[in-house]
Amino acid sequence: MTVLIIGGSGFLGTELVRQAASAGWSPAATFHSRPGEHAGAAWHPLDLRDSLSLEHVLDTVTPDAVINATSGGADWAVTAEGGIRLAQAVAGRGIRLVHVSSDAIFSGTGRDWYDESCLPDPLTPYGAGKAAAETAVRLLCPDAAVARTSLIIGNGRSEHERLVHDLAAGIRQGGLFSDDIRCPVHVTDLAAALWEITRSDATGVHHLAGPDALSRHELGELIARRDGLDAARLPSARRSDTELPGGLVVRLDSRISQQRLSSRLRGAREFLSKTF
Repeated sequence: MTVLIIGGSGFLGTELVRQAASAGWSPAATFHSRPGEHAGAAWHPLDLRDSLSLEHVLDTVTPDAVINATSGGADWAVTAEGGIRLAQAVAGRGIRLVHVSSDAIFSGTGRDWYDESCLPDPLTPYGAGKAAAETAVRLLCPDAAVARTSLIIGNGRSEHERLVHDLAAGIRQGGLFSDDIRCPVHVTDLAAALWEITRSDATGVHHLAGPDALSRHELGELIARRDGLDAARLPSARRSDTELPGGLVVRLDSRISQQRLSSRLRGAREFLSKTF
């Protein structure tokens, strides 16, 4: 099975490549600015805003499946139009697609937990882009799988972990929000679940987040304790006191998806209880 990882040089993409290479596979992966560090993948430059670039990569790799692990941030041309362009291209070739989406598609209002049946109601450009892309994927590729996830944490390399270290060292201004609630997931767990879904015939929407709902400040304290930092040095703030858009309390309910998977999605209190 030949799998192409879109966004292979990113945080999640790097772990997808690592797990594939460790299993003895030879994945193909794309990058935008520079190739990833892992030599076990065949690297291909790709700009999702460019149809010809996408067609060239698909023609070169001829994958059986594609995992779209790219973020794109608030860039509509990448996050929304790029995801739609990819869905159109793989649908025309009969290629299986696993599309990684985000809890940013939800507003966090009027609901305690969001399960797989909940419809998008985004509040940010990034959330709107992700919602547009996953809607197109589900319409254009009925056999595709959409995987919504939350804050992705790793072994010190995630954006949130770097922020915690910088704040604890006093080299970065700001604070960790005490009223911004998410369900963090470890990158190794998420990648393993995505590979399991890719190799299966699973379709539809899957929620792949940890079971622990934590504020960003609570998560920061757990990271600090794991890494031997002084958690008391982490400043606290309230997102509701700022003008930043986005939902405050977005809890992904992953229980239904977890029951279908052998890969276990650990909670942050578990995977941050010791060094991995």
